[in-house]
Amino acid sequence: MRYSAGAMMGDADLNAWFCREVLPLEGALTRFIERNWRVRDDILELRQDIYERTLKGARELLPANAGAFLFTVARNHLINSAMRARIVSFDLVADLENVGLTYDLFATDRMLDARDQLRRAHAGLDALPPRCREVVRLRKIEGLSTREAADRLGVGIDTIERQLTMGMRALVDFMLGGSGKIRRVSLTRRQRVEDQ
Repeated sequence: MRYSAGAMMGDADLNAWFCREVLPLEGALTRFIERNWRVRDDILELRQDIYERTLKGARELLPANAGAFLFTVARNHLINSAMRARIVSFDLVADLENVGLTYDLFATDRMLDARDQLRRAHAGLDALPPRCREVVRLRKIEGLSTREAADRLGVGIDTIERQLTMGMRALVDFMLGGSGKIRRVSLTRRQRVEDQ
């Protein structure tokens, strides 16, 4: 939900936004303050000041990116506090002005996407025929060479290569939303017997 510049948010909406979007960033914010402030005893007070300023700014216009807004407020507050207290050199203030926002706002999304893809890959692998699944597992997961996989399964190198090609095509098809069915090319009678 986005609010226009003239609309004031209600306290309940503002608190809900703060709990949902800002509080999960508390660890990253604390580390940011620790990296950029020399007096350890001030960290909790600085964090509270930053939260207060974030809430005040969001009341007038809810930011589209809570993380970027929070860390911009934090950076500006640390610079202002350093100048007011005159406890740091100009070098530190200059360093703070050059601090990029290193917090990765999309790390959680990427991690969840990767887990979903891993689950889908496991499901696709499980859907392969047993011999094909074993060949893909040995070659791509265990990292065996074609010769090592052939020796372990007691089949020829051609069979390993064929099964791997069919298995990987089916797995890619499954990962892209297809059925993941093995599409067999016409094989000689001997090759069909070896593949089973």
